[in-house]
Amino acid sequence: MAGTAEIFIADASDRAAGVQTICEQYDLSGFSGADITLKANYNSADPPPACIHIDTLDALTTAILAEKPKKLTLAERSGMGNTRDVLEEKGVIALAKEKGFSVVVLDELDRTGWTEIQDAGLHWSRGFLIANAFARADRVVQTCCLKTHRFGGHFTLSLKNSVGCIARRVPGLNYDFMGELHSSSHQRRMIAEINKFYRTDLVVLDAAEGFATGGPDKGKLIHPNVIIAGTDRVAIDAAGVALLRSYGTMRDVTEGRIFDLEQIARAAELGIGVSSAAGIHLVPLDPTAESIASKIQAQLDADK
Repeated sequence: MAGTAEIFIADASDRAAGVQTICEQYDLSGFSGADITLKANYNSADPPPACIHIDTLDALTTAILAEKPKKLTLAERSGMGNTRDVLEEKGVIALAKEKGFSVVVLDELDRTGWTEIQDAGLHWSRGFLIANAFARADRVVQTCCLKTHRFGGHFTLSLKNSVGCIARRVPGLNYDFMGELHSSSHQRRMIAEINKFYRTDLVVLDAAEGFATGGPDKGKLIHPNVIIAGTDRVAIDAAGVALLRSYGTMRDVTEGRIFDLEQIARAAELGIGVSSAAGIHLVPLDPTAESIASKIQAQLDADK
């Protein structure tokens, strides 16, 4: 993806207001009459930033539904806990009933709910299966958290949030795809590769708070107090890594150029987003955002 990616940043003192401000920067009229799938981050039932705050989800779904889509579906697979239990505990199921969107628990799908991905050059030995909810959607919106990942991912922003779009196991197929991912020396490249096979039309990164170490369920808390958004997953992740670096973070996230980190480098190589820090244009929308944008820009400038 050539060119420049705009990354908008807004104050998140009031998460709902921050998300609304972000959404106002985009022409969402293309959501009208569309079949939209939403990927949030409910990897576990631990408090934010381990998962998306319910206020963020509420505001985002409100903005999408205001465009009168044909259908809005939140599709999710948790890595640390039973997905349906996690969604119940975090209030997602109740919010869906209140707002009128659907929830699909990916662990409960049979074989017909998945699209098999086999592609030359993948680091997946047997390919992988992505949920039809993402592979066949007219539009996809993603909302993710700001956090590091102590189990080999190094950081989990928008690119790694995509792991929850694919299957761990599929009925009738005796294979653990997550077992392969987490045991592979190519884990971060494999994460990036998932993103080649579905679109994103908007990514909202909730950086009201984050984990600068540890993660994905617990770690050292930081409070940037912003919402960050864009349409380019590589740019979002580069900005997120830059923000983590500005607060002091794990060695695996700090060392080297941002665009040499394996998740970002592989995603850029595959054309999923911008190819360098020079392609990222930060657009702060208020004084709080300006302060954070300065921190992010300083890190991006060091990458050029």
